[in-house]
Parts: sequence; C-alpha cells; structure tokens
Amino acid sequence: MNPSSQPKAPTRGVAELLDALVASDGTGAHPHVRSGALSSGPEAMRNLADAVHFLCLLHGRYPGVIDNAARKAVDPVSRKWMDQAANAFVEERAFLTRVASAVGPVPSTQGQAQCEAAVAAQRKAIDMLAESDRHGCALGAAIALTLDWRTIRVLLDISALRLDLVPPTCILPDLRDTARLAATIAATPAVERAMVFGAQQLITQHSGLWDLMAARAASRLHP
Repeated sequence: MNPSSQPKAPTRGVAELLDALVASDGTGAHPHVRSGALSSGPEAMRNLADAVHFLCLLHGRYPGVIDNAARKAVDPVSRKWMDQAANAFVEERAFLTRVASAVGPVPSTQGQAQCEAAVAAQRKAIDMLAESDRHGCALGAAIALTLDWRTIRVLLDISALRLDLVPPTCILPDLRDTARLAATIAATPAVERAMVFGAQQLITQHSGLWDLMAARAASRLHP
C-alpha cells in the first residue's frame, strides 16, 4: 500500500497543545513543586513564603500579562474572555498580596539582590510577550498564565490556610471557554504557532522562577 494512502493520525488542536504544554512543563510538573518542598516538612512554610514574595514580583503588579494582552484583543470573542480573565486576576493579585503580607518577610537567603534582578528580567520578558504585535502571541501567554495559575493557586491556598486566611473563590475563565477561545482564534497555522510560542515562553519563565526557588531553598539548607 502506498504510504501516502495510509490514514493520518489526527492532529491535536491548539487547546490540547496548550494543555499538554502546561501539564508537561508548567508549575505542577516542576521538581521543586512535586518534591513536596512547598507543602510538607519543616521548611515548607519558609519555602512557601519565598515563593509568594517572588510571585508578587512576577505577577503582583498592574498592569500584568492579561491586562497588557487585553489591549491587543479587538475581536468580540477574545475581548469577552480577556475582560473576564483581567477582572478575575484583579482578585488573584489582591489575594496574592494579602498572603504575602501575612506570611512575613522574605526568608533570608544568599544572593537576594541577584535573585530579585533575575525575576525583574523575567517580568520584563513576559511583559514583552503580552505586548507583542504578533497576532496570537499575547493571547497564548495570557491563556498559559490562567492555566498554570490553577496550580499556583493551590500553593497560595495552602499558604493562606496555614495563616488562617480564607481563600476567595477563583473566578478565572472556565477551562471549556478557554479551549473554545483558543480553537476559535487559531484560525490559521501562523496564529496557532504564535499562540503556542507565547504560551511556551510564559511557561518557560514560570519554570525559571521555580528553578530559582529550588536553588534558594537548597541555599538555606546548606548556607
């Protein structure tokens, strides 16, 4: 039989690609998070405090990834999703700030200034993604943030409960609505590639943050 006549395996849609990316390379897949260093053991609260403060540096300021990406959204479909996501992230930022205030100062760790500079560079990188003129790139970054934030939110909830704070309900866009949006906007291969690129770069920055948190945790254990 001619190989060209063989039935082709169905290609994955962009929503599945984004989900797979976050599942394989996002916060929940990072060794530091999976190790339990943030959820169990005598150093867990210090590690959580460290993560919360650095998450504030990365995502605690306005405008953020979603706010900047929203300015690029002109079509009604993405505009509705962006408005919902941006409004929800106002609440997420406020919750993040509350946890950071309650958890106390940043744990003393060697190289503090260099670490802050590294996260400032990450912040600049994700700002550039969210302000990209490449159609689909900013949306891909914004979608990846909302997907990966669900795992980050679990860590924030753990911190909050240990500090006797009541975590608010997360109102980020529904996963099905997000998948529909991704499929609708990725109308051409070029836009799909841009969306996946934006998502990959956002997740890369998150992975870099968790690499830094792991290094800081190790440094505190072995000063």
